[in-house]
Amino acid sequence: MAKLKLTGKAIRNIGYPEGPVISIAMNTMERNFKHLSEQEALEILSAILQSPNEYASDPVLGKIAETLIPKPKSGNAEISLNTEGISFSVFGSEGIEPGAMHQMYTAAKLPIAVAGALMPDAHSGYGLPIGGVLATEHAVIPYGVGVDIGCRMCLSVFDVDPKELLGKEHFFTRELNEATLFGSGAQFEMAADHEVMYRKEFDELPLLKSMHGKAWKQLGSSGSGNHFAEFGIVEILQDDQQLGIAPGNYLGFLTHSGSRGLGATVANHYTKIAKEKRKLPGEASNLAWLSLDEAAGQEYWLAMNLAGDYASACHHIIHEKISKQLGRKPIRMVENHHNFAWKETWEGKEVIVHRKGATPAGTNVLGIIPGSMTAPGFIVKGKGVTASVNSASHGAGRKMSRTAALNSVTHHQLNEVLAKHGVKLLGGGLDEAPYAYKDIHQVMAAQKELVDTLGMFHPKIVKMDGAVAKQWRKKNK
Repeated sequence: MAKLKLTGKAIRNIGYPEGPVISIAMNTMERNFKHLSEQEALEILSAILQSPNEYASDPVLGKIAETLIPKPKSGNAEISLNTEGISFSVFGSEGIEPGAMHQMYTAAKLPIAVAGALMPDAHSGYGLPIGGVLATEHAVIPYGVGVDIGCRMCLSVFDVDPKELLGKEHFFTRELNEATLFGSGAQFEMAADHEVMYRKEFDELPLLKSMHGKAWKQLGSSGSGNHFAEFGIVEILQDDQQLGIAPGNYLGFLTHSGSRGLGATVANHYTKIAKEKRKLPGEASNLAWLSLDEAAGQEYWLAMNLAGDYASACHHIIHEKISKQLGRKPIRMVENHHNFAWKETWEGKEVIVHRKGATPAGTNVLGIIPGSMTAPGFIVKGKGVTASVNSASHGAGRKMSRTAALNSVTHHQLNEVLAKHGVKLLGGGLDEAPYAYKDIHQVMAAQKELVDTLGMFHPKIVKMDGAVAKQWRKKNK
């Protein structure tokens, strides 16, 4: 088999900037992934470019990621953290790793911090921990929002007997495969159309203008990692005026994905600017902020909101395809997003609430909190609890890192748990195996004061990306 050979031109064509990172990427891939095809290698490099923080701790790919993560410029005086941080509530503390707690304590000491909370699915991230909620005064933290801006859950409920999932499994599998594309660099040959692509921000902000063509080609795609599209059984447990669906079982279609390369580019670009403007102590450096009074902060706010609307458009395009193939419209859609910042009122004044991997749970706000590829998701209604800053978890939360999952979970174990729960998996890697996640039932029990459960979603046919890089390393140990 021919050895992998990459060119600088091919690496630049997927968006890599000029500089040492080109040769580092080329040498790292050719030395450690020599048996991959050029396309597979470029897919891995594209994934690192979009989410460098996710790969920073990888012993091999981390060399590439570190050159892509924005670094603060020297020269500005370092901003000191407060000695005493703001108080914040922790839900499900017994299941939260110390690293996430430490990150939240650090965020609470920011001079702009007003209020905070930590959700029961929390684990370590960059900047804010995943599952971290932080309200700030007139400032936005790009890494407090996250790289996958506006990552969204979207559930369509159809008045169809869910038994058809078994009787017409081939049909549903085919439609799932055709409804969207997975993979970090995935693009359509024929782009879909949506009003979001005509927004004025694409003309007014140079960064967005440079991304317009690629964003259009990725419109309606689903990315990689823990993103998914799946058919399953919706079980409505109680009558609720807000939800408006009678108790019973229905066919459901659930998707989870975000703003693709557009959001990642926005996050990394404005994080770099924030770090140049505000130098923070080492462990807090990823919490650099932009004031909404300054041009960069205003630009980020516009770009963040556009990326969130773009993520929503991706879901709606996918759901419209499924609806068309089913020949009927959903009787209800339930949506919510995380990795975002909202302007909200806190103790009588306007604040910016960052929810990084946390679901809005204001009074009567509907949402869906997923489990894993075999564990149920929960259709919920927020209670508007002040202690959680009107928030809840965004899922079960990881209990194993991706590397740990690949090193401890076998294909046999994965197939066994899929069979036990009657789930058909299309794609998906060992790093997303159910064993890698916390028990969603325990997570929901830890936040029962934050949300009411109105129904459940039981996954049956699940489509995910194949996690090429991580699977390769498992097979070639």
